[in-house]
Amino acid sequence: MKPLIVLIAVFGLALLGSKLLIQKWDFILSGKIALSCMLVFTAIGHFVFTRGMASMIPSIIPLKIEIVLITGVIEILLAIGLLIPFTSTISAWLIIVFFILILPANIYAAIHQINYQTGLKNGPGLSYLWFRIPEQLLFIFWTFKLIQ
Repeated sequence: MKPLIVLIAVFGLALLGSKLLIQKWDFILSGKIALSCMLVFTAIGHFVFTRGMASMIPSIIPLKIEIVLITGVIEILLAIGLLIPFTSTISAWLIIVFFILILPANIYAAIHQINYQTGLKNGPGLSYLWFRIPEQLLFIFWTFKLIQ
């Protein structure tokens, strides 16, 4: 829910800023700025809640802490790449792939009621997926619209 709030709030502010600064509503630039801010926001969680996020990864997968840290760095790099015209399109496609690849971790965490902040088994459970999966699809759709 927090990433969605960041996405929409920053989008509104960026859209207003584009109207004030360049005298037009720049939906694409505002969308890119909003998505980039959201990615940086979620990337921070990878460094603040590293152990909790690592517990979202199934035990069969090794190097969980490293995966969480690397994916946090990847999110930041993709956020930057999205704002650079030369790398914007490839970054958007990679963001879509990234969103698809992290969905299983969210499903696993919901099934096992893992709290991503603490790693404890007191998370929201399967009901969380009723929000998370549509949210993830929205993020994918949002990113795809930035390519067109």
